[in-house]
Amino acid sequence: MKFDMHVHTILSPCSQLALSELLTTASARGLDGVCVTDHDTMALRLTVAEGRQANGLCLIIGMEYTTSEGDFLLFGPFENLASGLEAPELLRLVDEGGGVAVAAHPFRRGRKTREYLIREGLCNIVEGINGRNTAGENRRTAAWRDNYAVGLVGGSDAHSAVELGRSTTVFSMPIQSSADMVKALKSGEFTMTGSIQETAADCTDSKLIMAA
Repeated sequence: MKFDMHVHTILSPCSQLALSELLTTASARGLDGVCVTDHDTMALRLTVAEGRQANGLCLIIGMEYTTSEGDFLLFGPFENLASGLEAPELLRLVDEGGGVAVAAHPFRRGRKTREYLIREGLCNIVEGINGRNTAGENRRTAAWRDNYAVGLVGGSDAHSAVELGRSTTVFSMPIQSSADMVKALKSGEFTMTGSIQETAADCTDSKLIMAA
């Protein structure tokens, strides 16, 4: 199953993407699923049921959690997670809660993930291709893959319909729920897809990219 792992809806103040447009566009792009990872909230669960939608697309609701030492895509039962946690405490709580954290755009200027979090095994999955990074920012994740044997996923970081599917992750097992997503990520049953050269930050005004 092909998923875009990193998508923002209008519940994120930086995004213009409505849920209805997301579902229609993602299906038309040949995606099997989308992970909605709004900034510091899982409030989408109040308005839509997770899982298979009417058009067949699988919708997974996660969260992009902001810390001073990097941003993390969280998957699992974290609707009531406290805000303002430091990265080590956040990652410990996610692990203890049976979820998974993915280091988002780990080399993006101004939003870098601290390397010790990866080196010490606090987070072992990183976003290898982010559709809003520059190619250079994406390339730098290769060193972490080689040095720390981390898993790499791909996500568009879409804030509009045109960005959906710029980078994806293919899972070799069926995904129907957050529990399935967590299981697949923990087992390593995934492959990152997409070209490092084909990212929005290389063809769009960088001021717009960094504002998000």
